[in-house]
Order: sequence, then C-alpha cells, then structure tokens
Amino acid sequence: MELDDAYANGAHIAGAEDFPPRWAASAEDFRNSLHERARLDIPYGEGARHKFDLFLPEAAPKGVFVFVHGGYWMAFDKSSWSHLAVGALAQGWAVAMPSYDLCPEVRIADISQQIAAALTRIAAELPDVPISLAGHSAGGHLVARMLDPELVCAQVGKRLKTVVPISPLSDLLPLLRTSMNDKFQMDCDSAEAESPVRMQSRHGAEVTVWVGAEERPAFLDQAQWLADAWQADHVIALGKHHFNVVDPLADPESDLVRLLVSQS
Repeated sequence: MELDDAYANGAHIAGAEDFPPRWAASAEDFRNSLHERARLDIPYGEGARHKFDLFLPEAAPKGVFVFVHGGYWMAFDKSSWSHLAVGALAQGWAVAMPSYDLCPEVRIADISQQIAAALTRIAAELPDVPISLAGHSAGGHLVARMLDPELVCAQVGKRLKTVVPISPLSDLLPLLRTSMNDKFQMDCDSAEAESPVRMQSRHGAEVTVWVGAEERPAFLDQAQWLADAWQADHVIALGKHHFNVVDPLADPESDLVRLLVSQS
C-alpha cells in the first residue's frame, strides 16, 4: 500500500536480518549471568504472554525501569531484550520487561490495556520507588500511552518519573495506509483513540522523545509530532538507526541510561 515502504525499517538497514538472532543470544547470555537476581515469567494477567521478567540489582533498588519492546505490535517478546537491562541495573535500578499479546489476535487498544496491567503489577512488586519507562517503536507508543490517566491510575501515575518513547509511533492514522493494517484492523476512530499525539490529559512525568538520526523519515516525523504535541524534550541520536537506537540502554554511562535513572 501507499506507505508500506515509508514504515519499512529492515529493508533500509544493512544486515537487518542479523539483528534479531544477535539480540536473542545477548539476552539469553545476560539472563544466565544473573542467577538468582533474575526473576522470570512473573504473571500480571491470565494469558500465556501476560508475564514480565524482573532483574534486580545487588542492593535495594533505587527505582524500577520498565522497558517495553517493539515489533509493530506483531512480533517479539520480552526474551529478546534482557541485555538492555545492563545499564540501569548497573546504576542500582531494578529492570522489568513485559511481554504482551500480538496483533492480529488482539487489537492495539488491548495491548495498551495489557501494558497498563503489567505496570500496575510491577509497581506493586516494587512499592515506594520511582518508575521510569522506555519503549522502542511500537513499545514507544505503549509507554507514551501509560501517561493516560484513563489507563493508569493516579497511585501508579504519580510514581512515573521519566518516560522515554524511543522511535515511537505516536500518530497511528498513517498506518491505515499500510498493509499492516490488515492485522491491526484499525479504522480512523480507533487509530485516533490510540494515538499519543491526541492524548488530552497526562500524568506528570518528564518526557523525552528519542530517535535515531539515521531512521526512516516517517519515524523522524513521528518523533517530532510527539515532541511538538507534548512540548517534550527531543533527542536525535547521531549515528543511530531503528535497530541500534536502543543499544545505549546496555551502557551504564550512556546519556540515555543517565536520563532514565536520574534522581533529579
């Protein structure tokens, strides 16, 4: 369809097919290295994919960082991303990573509800510490949606410190003009309802929209639209494309990790 190529990432990244197996292998190695500090498959709902992994620092956590994976709401689960916990964990924060159901078995609105349920369960597991969120691509959409008071209750919302949508999908209307919508099954009303750029009220977390400088123009636009709509900070990461823009999460000294775990 008209915008299929505009929203195609792998077709424009050299060696794109090598990234998923590399992510999965790094994630498995990381989980195996943590031993008892990795609590896997904690349920937050009744479905087979309604689970999150929790990685704990050596001392009492200073906060909890929740990472929500992408994949156009149609691919991946938490098991491919565990290694991205390295940065926040080294800074003394716990890290939680949920899975969720995928389209077309569910709708995008259902996934937003699932992540809200996961966030509520994670908040209960680690009470009285701040919460930071980051999500990549479709996950960027999902963490932005967590600022909706109709999705996340005030008790949890007031604990949200920093939210970083990374290369987010913030306006879903253009996706109606892609063949992916055969699986999303959105119409104009449902796309608008799930678009963060149209959210009228939000919890009071600090928001930074993060995107790679070498991303597809459509993703640069999506990031800009959200930053503008929310008057949020906006970082364009030099040298990063859609598949490596999340790599700094594994670096304890990166600007991205420092932003997420800052106590200010």
